[in-house]
Amino acid sequence: MEKNVLIVYAHQSAGSFSAAAKEAAVEVLKSKDCSVKVSDLYAMKFKATATAEDITGEVKNSEHFRYAEETKLAWDEGRLSADIAEEQRKLQEADLVIFQFPMYWFTVPAVLKGWFDRVLTLGFAYTKEKRYSNGIFKKTKALLSFTTGSQETMFSPTGINGDMNVTLWPLQNGILHYCGFQVLPPQIFWAPADAAPEGRSAMLAAWNTRLQGLLDEKPLFFTPMDCFDCEKSFQLKPESIEKCVKEFGPTAGTHCGKPLPPNNQMKAGV
Repeated sequence: MEKNVLIVYAHQSAGSFSAAAKEAAVEVLKSKDCSVKVSDLYAMKFKATATAEDITGEVKNSEHFRYAEETKLAWDEGRLSADIAEEQRKLQEADLVIFQFPMYWFTVPAVLKGWFDRVLTLGFAYTKEKRYSNGIFKKTKALLSFTTGSQETMFSPTGINGDMNVTLWPLQNGILHYCGFQVLPPQIFWAPADAAPEGRSAMLAAWNTRLQGLLDEKPLFFTPMDCFDCEKSFQLKPESIEKCVKEFGPTAGTHCGKPLPPNNQMKAGV
């Protein structure tokens, strides 16, 4: 059965390494009989700010505008702006979503953060009951594919930038897993701007190889919702702590004061 892939692409330059990585994904996945759509956020001039302009018609409370509540009502009534509705349609159809971007200030570029803010609206992407392992997009896989400006050693547990697993937690757990996505290990292109041409070619060749089996990959581990006391404190249940906490904590974020599990946000099965 044909798989649908959405690539959300956030780079201004067609000559960039990010563009080459995006084009490689399009080529390989199409050769695997996937239907591939690309949301080129800069080319689309996608609005990065979440404002009342994202709603068609009157808002419920203009004096105290609350974006989540107002966009939930607008989504229910089909009154979200056309650009948001179109991205939500693409997302609903996707079996796999690849976010391709350069890392800016240890996170995503503003235009991609705006895509998350505006597209992943309350009701459409999550509710209080439907989040994390019970999330709305639990049948959809998602992947961060990005370039860094720093060398890999700088993002190590002893590196000056700190552990990349910690850097990734807010993005992979706080956005993707929060909405239920099965989060695949990230594709990180370490400092391609500093690499020799043969080094950049090797990075792209490795990406091409990975793309061949990407849709069959296993996702990263996140502690399931049923391990938490979701009626009161949203803390790990005592029996979950006893079962999950050994030498290391369960995840890079929920670590119970134990050492972080190595590569929890970078490799599946750890």
